[in-house]
Amino acid sequence: MKRIGILSDTHSYWDDRYLLHFSECDEIWHAGDICDPSIIENLRQPFGTDEEGNPKTRIVRAVCGNCDGGVLRRMFPEILRWKCEDVDVLMKHIGGYPGRYDRSVIGQLYSRPPRLFISGHSHILKVMFDKTLGCLHINPGAAGIQGWHKDRTLIRLTINGDKMSDLEVITLSEEAEQ
Repeated sequence: MKRIGILSDTHSYWDDRYLLHFSECDEIWHAGDICDPSIIENLRQPFGTDEEGNPKTRIVRAVCGNCDGGVLRRMFPEILRWKCEDVDVLMKHIGGYPGRYDRSVIGQLYSRPPRLFISGHSHILKVMFDKTLGCLHINPGAAGIQGWHKDRTLIRLTINGDKMSDLEVITLSEEAEQ
């Protein structure tokens, strides 16, 4: 069983509440527009200790977005596909959503549909099931402050074997930040 934290579109903005809300997560996935490598380093901070007293670290997976420069483009691919437990996951910054997938990824989605597709870019939180592909689509919205969005959002979920459950939307209110 793995607890997953998902965010996107931080645009160089760090909020300590990312780690607060992801403190129990085994992995954190960033769907692009990171814009500053320190965001990834902060997400990789150790959390707690294991049975032997060694610092516990989490896996951070990310894709580069359209606003990510050369350093981040060398660090992260444009498209990432992997297995989390028994769930086939595909992540791409500009990916669209069910019924309106981006042409850069639609071929891959239809030829070999993942069970979970994660994208960012729009700054619009969306959690939708694509019945045609049998695929859950998640866009975590935007976690940073740059852009037109009103709410900053994060997602948490649990993956256990081939089951996805306990999906939570976390809204980062500005009042709590002050």
